[in-house]
Parts: sequence; structure tokens; C-alpha cells
Amino acid sequence: MSEIDSLIRLSRWRVDEKRKALAELEALAEHLQSEAVRLTDELAREKAIAEAQAEPAPGLGAYIRASLERQAHLTQSIAEVQDRIARARDEIAEAFQELKRYEIVQSDRQQKALLRRRRRETATLDEIGQTQHQRRKST
Repeated sequence: MSEIDSLIRLSRWRVDEKRKALAELEALAEHLQSEAVRLTDELAREKAIAEAQAEPAPGLGAYIRASLERQAHLTQSIAEVQDRIARARDEIAEAFQELKRYEIVQSDRQQKALLRRRRRETATLDEIGQTQHQRRKST
């Protein structure tokens, strides 16, 4: 295995690992989003129940404050994960560009090797043709 093949294999592995990390971050972002929606829905239900009762619930204020703090924390976490996702996508793009550079180098080397082989074959066939022509001429 040539050095360029090893570099390509390593680069592909890096791209795959970065894609897996991105998928995990996207799953985390989705989970946080669903938690935020669930918390909003739960808060709305609790408010509706409290409004339907004649007497105010004694712990409702503390519950609402805690829910709003949790919601703010979730919003902050979602923003942080979105930033990490953006950075991960940039890293994937860079890793993919590196992989493509190696693949282009390999392709160029293969094309040059093919061209050299064809030139040698052509030179060999030309020599055979000249040799046959010289033999016919001398007889």
C-alpha cells in the first residue's frame, strides 16, 4: 500500500468520525428541542389547571419560576449545541477537502503512470515495427 493510499484511508476515517460526531450533536439538539417543547406544553397545562381552580395553588409560583429557569437553560444549551454543530460542519468540510486533495493526487499519479505505460508500449511497438520493416527491406 502506498503512502497516498494510507493518507486517503486515514482521511476517510477522519471524515467518517466527524460525521458521526455531527450526527450525535444533531440528535442532542433534537432532544433538547423536544425537551423545550415538552416543558412549554407542561407549563401551559399547569397554568390552565391553576386558572381553573378557585383557590390559587400554593407552589405554582415556585414551579413557574423553576420551569422558566429550566427553559432558559435549555434555550442556552440549544444555542451552544447549534454553535458546536456549525463548527462540526466546518470541520467536516475541511476534512473532506483534504480527502479530495489526496484523491486528486492519487488520480494524477495513476494518470501519469498510465501515460508512461502507454508511451513505453507505443515505443516497444514502434521498435518492433521498425525491426520488421528493416528485416523486410534487407531481404
